[in-house]
Amino acid sequence: MAPIYDCSDDSELLTGMRLARTSIGRGELVVIPTDTVYGIAADAFQPKAVDRLLAAKGRGRQSPPPVLIPGIPTLDALAEEVPDEVRALVAAFWPGGLTIILPARSSLAWDLGETRGTVALRMPSNRVALELLSETGPLAVSSANLTGEPAAVIASEAERMLGDSVAVYLNDGPSGTSYEGAAEPGSTIVDATGLLKPDGRIRIVRHGVISDEQIYATIGGAP
Repeated sequence: MAPIYDCSDDSELLTGMRLARTSIGRGELVVIPTDTVYGIAADAFQPKAVDRLLAAKGRGRQSPPPVLIPGIPTLDALAEEVPDEVRALVAAFWPGGLTIILPARSSLAWDLGETRGTVALRMPSNRVALELLSETGPLAVSSANLTGEPAAVIASEAERMLGDSVAVYLNDGPSGTSYEGAAEPGSTIVDATGLLKPDGRIRIVRHGVISDEQIYATIGGAP
């Protein structure tokens, strides 16, 4: 069985992070904690690793994974254009449970699946995830569960579903504790590509831990 490392123990954290970095570099999969649910991660710039991620979940290329990033500056590196409304949203909710869909830079050498030229980006609010991202760079990360099963909020749930398809599991306790009372455990997904059109608007693709009211209040708009 793939090992689970307790990130509350300094020794296990150091070992787990080292092995996670090595595994990501080899194109293998790692389960990581986030502030919403546990995620299954792969190097965003290794197409075979992304294919392995989708296969582990039982998904096809029509369901491309979001990309987690270590900081707001990476947003401009990966997105072709960032509207002012998006900058207001990331200033308010990053790091945190907000995923934003934008046109991807055409120069990027990656293949996340059938994205139609877009990328879904998020900066998570979790110390372990951010430390790993700072060392590996952007990671393709989807919820650590089999398609059709509930998202894992503890590492053992992810291990039960994904087993040896994952090389390393990083356990940082129950996820989602920052959003107690949220209607949904996952991140809120906002499609901001419409803002690049005349009189364009955002579209909330998935309701999650950041409420619709919070989104619209931040950008001064209405549903």
